[in-house]
Amino acid sequence: MDPPHKTVRGEAPKAGPLILLVEDDASVRQALTFALQIEGYRVEVHETAQALLEASEPPAAACLVFDQNLPGTLGIDALEVLRGRGMTCPAILITTQPKPEVRAAADRLGARIVEKPLLGGELPLAIRELLAG
Repeated sequence: MDPPHKTVRGEAPKAGPLILLVEDDASVRQALTFALQIEGYRVEVHETAQALLEASEPPAAACLVFDQNLPGTLGIDALEVLRGRGMTCPAILITTQPKPEVRAAADRLGARIVEKPLLGGELPLAIRELLAG
């Protein structure tokens, strides 16, 4: 994977905010990673929620982005575990036609839902809005 920033005139690349992305579909994961890197974010990707949850200590992220329909542990369930561990950064749940119980859980956990299909710069815009306050 290419670095998110190019070095200019021998200077070290600037590190942008870290986005933790959990997406099981390789093509979607690659497209989202590319789109976020173009916006200046560093992106750490995980294919499953379990991979992130099993990390000894997830890195301090500016924002979490979970696909809801992951194999094994659903995105909203993984977010609940991370919130229980004290991770308070903004979170986004990407899904198609979320059920009322998913919306309620997202509200309770302070997560924003961005519905698929992801059009244009919808995800980077949502992240910018969350990080702005």
